[in-house]
Amino acid sequence: MKKGYFGQWGGAYIPEVLHATFVELNKAYDLARTDKKFWQEYVDFMQNYSCRPTPLTYAENLSDHLGGARIYIKREDLNHTGAHKANNVMGQGLLVKRMGKKRVIAETGAGQHGVATATMAAKFGFECTIYMGEEDVLRQRPNVFWMEKLGATVVPVTDGSRTLKDAMNEAFRDWVSSMDTTHYVIGTVCGPHPFPEMVAWFQSIIGIEAREQILKQFGKLPSRVYACVGGGSNAMGIFQGFLQDEGVELVGVEAGGKGLETGMHASRMVGGKSQPGVAQGYKTMFLQSDEGQMLDTHSIAAGLDYVGVSPILVDLGEKGRVRFESATDEAVLEALSLSMRTEGIIPALESSHGFVQAIKEAPKMQRDEAIIINMSGRGDKDIFTIAHAYDDPSWKEFIIQRAEEYKNRV
Repeated sequence: MKKGYFGQWGGAYIPEVLHATFVELNKAYDLARTDKKFWQEYVDFMQNYSCRPTPLTYAENLSDHLGGARIYIKREDLNHTGAHKANNVMGQGLLVKRMGKKRVIAETGAGQHGVATATMAAKFGFECTIYMGEEDVLRQRPNVFWMEKLGATVVPVTDGSRTLKDAMNEAFRDWVSSMDTTHYVIGTVCGPHPFPEMVAWFQSIIGIEAREQILKQFGKLPSRVYACVGGGSNAMGIFQGFLQDEGVELVGVEAGGKGLETGMHASRMVGGKSQPGVAQGYKTMFLQSDEGQMLDTHSIAAGLDYVGVSPILVDLGEKGRVRFESATDEAVLEALSLSMRTEGIIPALESSHGFVQAIKEAPKMQRDEAIIINMSGRGDKDIFTIAHAYDDPSWKEFIIQRAEEYKNRV
């Protein structure tokens, strides 16, 4: 297989001006990948700074409520900064130190990658700029607040649909003009090689831990593993722990939005209008028109409304190793509510997509089977979106009251 490709997908379609930068990055990554001391440094750092290993929680109440398979939840919400994003970001931060660069940039949708990058920059002493679609800035204001307080410059992107793909485009423009001093911390398993492979490598810590934990707690491997899929980093993270186990089914759940029939979704692998294409430095399946124009996407979860998907996951889907499903916004809110009421756990809206499919399928399975849901992040970042979706009257009253207080201060 050609380096940087997964089947026919992937590659590095980059402008000539970035060639030397990618040569440098590939060299640094290859040296780190073959250096056992680097991986141990990474693991030690994450254990001391980021609460790893994260727990694998047996959801006993939810399992009893649904019947069927026993449900275990991989708690990436307990990772530092509240999501799996820190795994990749801290790993890339160690690489940046090796390369001697002083500035990092990143794109973010849900804001978790932005917060993680800003945190890493503060920890390692880097200058930091975060690009975020204007629509996502409005949806994820708490994360924007923390990025700025951590010392990052947050740049709202007003182009296109003002979401994740547009933020990624803007970050690439920055990198072209600042590559000598700057490293682009891509947040998911997309983009030009080596990013899909590199991000997957750092995120594999999730699957390594989960495999060991389920064997210890349940005594055998799970029948299925569920994860939401935007770009695909959390899914690849946990899936890698079980890729070689043919008896373990891997299930990726995309954003069904308002319903696939409405066109207001971000489902690339299931029932969407996706086609092969090359954009943002790599080849994958993109939601696009017959003329090749990228389509607008929608999801209640800001981190899932990306127009493309990891080339690694497309390849695994073609091979039948990963099954893809989609979950609507409405079903996501129902799954979130059930998780909160039965387990006292508040998954992020992104993670709740994985819960939807697990909740559908667990009752049809046997009691001596186990499933794992990768809870990629916690839902406190989504409080504005969730409260609005539930049309909570007390929350409305609170917002109006606080707005009046601020108005009177001015």
